[in-house]
Amino acid sequence: MLRLSHAFATLLAVAVPATGFAAASPQAFKGEYTVSFLGLSVARATFSSRYDGDNYAINGTVSAAGIAKLFDDTKGTISSKGTIAGQQMRPQAFRADYTSGKKASVVDIRFADGGVASTQVIPAPKKRDPKSWVPVGAGDLKSVLDPMAATVIHADSLDKVCGRTVKFYDGEMRANLSLTYASKGSISVPGYKGDTVTCKMGFEPVAGYRKGRKALEFLKNKSRMMVTFAPVGQSGVYAPIRATVGTQIGPLTISARRFEAVE
Repeated sequence: MLRLSHAFATLLAVAVPATGFAAASPQAFKGEYTVSFLGLSVARATFSSRYDGDNYAINGTVSAAGIAKLFDDTKGTISSKGTIAGQQMRPQAFRADYTSGKKASVVDIRFADGGVASTQVIPAPKKRDPKSWVPVGAGDLKSVLDPMAATVIHADSLDKVCGRTVKFYDGEMRANLSLTYASKGSISVPGYKGDTVTCKMGFEPVAGYRKGRKALEFLKNKSRMMVTFAPVGQSGVYAPIRATVGTQIGPLTISARRFEAVE
């Protein structure tokens, strides 16, 4: 469930407006999401972010919901903080705490000088088979974002949201997410009514994964993944408001129940 929850965070995070200017006063944003699988609700998530000048802080919760609670009552908290340099996010710390029944899991990532300085995972991953495991090298951890910051897109307009590659690291896997333009549209949810842009998302594992893993091969080569972005206030930042991910056994859909700037 930890890996799946990280995927939720990567797609869901309504994170910090990474503006190229210092805000005159602190601002805050909130997003509430429902995750459904084959049309059934399986999880809920809430993310709030606050930025003040060049500093940001993000906090979120993820929990099993609906029919999923019958099989896995997982819940957790996620946090990320850092600074903004020009138009670039510079994470300082990311932490995810999850519990599933009596089992607890922690991922703690610290950043320095634009890269990953340390990673702590509890419980520690099992020993990997060097014949099938693609290890993470020091060069893989430079200029990467944590799962919370990875979904923030700074752009001059909706037309410029897609057409980029995002590098992220979740404490074990290093992967690239490529965004290519698909379509424009509009949406209405509590807190937001207006234009959107949808990008087709490609997934490429770089390191920190087992070769031949069927789920990853499917995501890389066969899955249809679409992410719809909407503007976060007047900040020049765009965040996910809806996403669909094709899996081997059916589509996973993530939809905003609320998407708004708050005082």
